[in-house]
Amino acid sequence: MNGDARRSLRLVLCIALASGLSWAICHALGLGSAAPYGVVVAALIVRPRFDAWPRPVFVLLPLVVGLGLGLGTLLQPLIDGPEVWQFAVVTACAQILAQALPDRLLAVRNILAVLAVLPLMAASADALTSWHQLLAVLCGLATGSLLQAALRLPGDPGAPEPPPALPARSLAQRFRDPYFWRKLIVASLALSVGMGLGAVTPKYLYFGVVLLLNDSLGATLLRVRDRMVGVSLGVLMPWLVFNCFGSGSGAVTVALVMGGTAALMLALGQVDHLRTALISSGVTFVGYGALSGWYIPHRWLDYLLGCGLALLACAAVRPFSALARFRQLAADLPVGPLPPQLTALLPSALEEARMLGLERQFQADLEQILGPGGKA
Repeated sequence: MNGDARRSLRLVLCIALASGLSWAICHALGLGSAAPYGVVVAALIVRPRFDAWPRPVFVLLPLVVGLGLGLGTLLQPLIDGPEVWQFAVVTACAQILAQALPDRLLAVRNILAVLAVLPLMAASADALTSWHQLLAVLCGLATGSLLQAALRLPGDPGAPEPPPALPARSLAQRFRDPYFWRKLIVASLALSVGMGLGAVTPKYLYFGVVLLLNDSLGATLLRVRDRMVGVSLGVLMPWLVFNCFGSGSGAVTVALVMGGTAALMLALGQVDHLRTALISSGVTFVGYGALSGWYIPHRWLDYLLGCGLALLACAAVRPFSALARFRQLAADLPVGPLPPQLTALLPSALEEARMLGLERQFQADLEQILGPGGKA
């Protein structure tokens, strides 16, 4: 058995143990209703290559979770109106607050927008409920990171290199960004659009827009593909375990679901979509428990509607092509490594090239830019 296979087995074992232990600890501490938060975080904090997270993550994640849940909990009793109105107001507040964060915290903006609406989905949501959810997140964070450290071997890679730094924008520049306002408006209307289309779970249209809609068509396509692959494969293991063991979730069945999802994604060579699949498995099995016959197909269909809404908004309102921008910036470049701006554009531009059937041509152009033996 080679090193990659052994690491894959360790990854499956670590995710299974972290998920099952997090579920058990949450229930032992009286946080049973918040256990899905701990299980999902415990699984996601385990990295496929066992490389360590930057230390600020362990401070930033609890702060963002507390801020997002606190915002929704605070605003819910102050907004008197139908659910679509509550979603619209909380979404707008969360998006504005997230946009005020520096660009180096770009990765947490979507997390904040998702967490802020979660208290709106529970009629009994209050400060105590949000506190329990935050504690469950801390439990999952500690469990997953400690187990990863315990199973890490000396030959595992070190911390990854940070992504290339992009020019920082001022607060005024961030709020002048037209793509921010496009996303804010579309996200605020997403739930009402889902209800108008007759979606059984219209909240997934909202999540689709918040998580998938990006500046360029290529970046949106990249996220759409990740979401649909992850959701489609992430519901298989919950469905299998539910039908084999019934609806009673416990530490063992939770470990089977999350570890089984990791094993399935690795076996299919879909490591890039592992995180999305684990989220889908955790929400489906731990969050809902008894999987009624309508849940899985409608979860898939309504996410598909959310993907369609995100793509429609991206193509119809101020469309921006990452591929065209990449070619424009690369036109006069000397042969050699890509500058940070092009490195950041590369995945989105490649996704657009795939959609247009121009992948081979794009790869050939990229080889000319990088030169012999060059790597992006």
